[in-house]
Amino acid sequence: MVARPITVVQMLPGLEGGGVERGTLETGAYLTERGHRSIVISGGGRLVGPLERQGSRHLKWRVGEKTPVCLMYLPALRRLLLRENVDILHLRSRLPAWVGYLAWRSLPPNRRPKLVTTFHGFYSVNAYSAIMTRGERVIAISEIIRTHIRERYDIPDDRIVVIHRGMDHSYFDPERITDDRLASLRSRWGLSDTDAQRPLIMLPGRITRLKGHDVFINSLARIRHLDWHGICVGDTDENPGYVAELTALISRVGLEKRITFARYCDDMPAALMLADIAVSATSGTPEAFGRIAIEAQAMGTPVVASAHGGSLETLLNGKTGWLVEPGDAQAMADALAGAISDAPMREAFGRQGREWVRERFTVEKMCGETLDLYQQLLQGFQ
Repeated sequence: MVARPITVVQMLPGLEGGGVERGTLETGAYLTERGHRSIVISGGGRLVGPLERQGSRHLKWRVGEKTPVCLMYLPALRRLLLRENVDILHLRSRLPAWVGYLAWRSLPPNRRPKLVTTFHGFYSVNAYSAIMTRGERVIAISEIIRTHIRERYDIPDDRIVVIHRGMDHSYFDPERITDDRLASLRSRWGLSDTDAQRPLIMLPGRITRLKGHDVFINSLARIRHLDWHGICVGDTDENPGYVAELTALISRVGLEKRITFARYCDDMPAALMLADIAVSATSGTPEAFGRIAIEAQAMGTPVVASAHGGSLETLLNGKTGWLVEPGDAQAMADALAGAISDAPMREAFGRQGREWVRERFTVEKMCGETLDLYQQLLQGFQ
């Protein structure tokens, strides 16, 4: 392995929140803790502060804007790669990847950093998305994404490396959650004492059509005879038009007093521990990985998830949760009804889920494998 400290530049559109962004922060923190240099280029966002506090340097460049403005950064990026003697250029999203790749290609071959790309999703298959296959190594975040790359793009199999996403088990740790944190969330979300006694069914995630909120709401309508309270946790300001559609749907099915829309939550460990059941209801394009499933399991919360995409790798059906046909509100309702009616089973699934993810899906494992990949690429120059 390379003994000296290395310099890594990661590029992505922004740092507002989400799996790509959090993976970037985790990789940066892992690098700096081990004496390496981490530079992140993005359009900024609420996660810049945490990123910088963890030791990474942030450059606010608008490399994710779908306008000609992003191309103005090509000369600056080229100079940065040379001036900072960057060892690894890690591209995490398509438009920033084009900016990064063009700057990288403009350098003399002997001055180029090693190039890594990460396939974070089921991108549309076209020339624009193909930029994510240009890395000297292409990280697939799940086996299903590796299969997607193999089937859709003509690149050698030995250039694809699967590195599953992970979570920080010191952060997603039930033993660190205090009663005050749980009480604070109940108060913020307006949950009454009566609500607190009912099973809480939670769909956490960005409020987009991808996440299947409509399937979730329709499934709850089918079990209205049972005692429960539903909550959707996600930034309602990000997609207000869709929130209005979902609110109208809730009204049509008569569940206005039983389903709550919470805003952005900055304490997801407590939120997931407060839940009795977590739901991943994606019904169109499947989740490429799906962090919510592993984070919920880490907190001892069983999961009901659509049986496609990353959920097939992160969830053990009948042991840590339930897999249901994607888009099938009745199948989801049946799974939820079974979970609601059997508290001992929920507790058993929760225990088993925590053990399952602690063995397989950790930040340390993810970041360690990423750093190993960087080091292996650099070995060719030593």
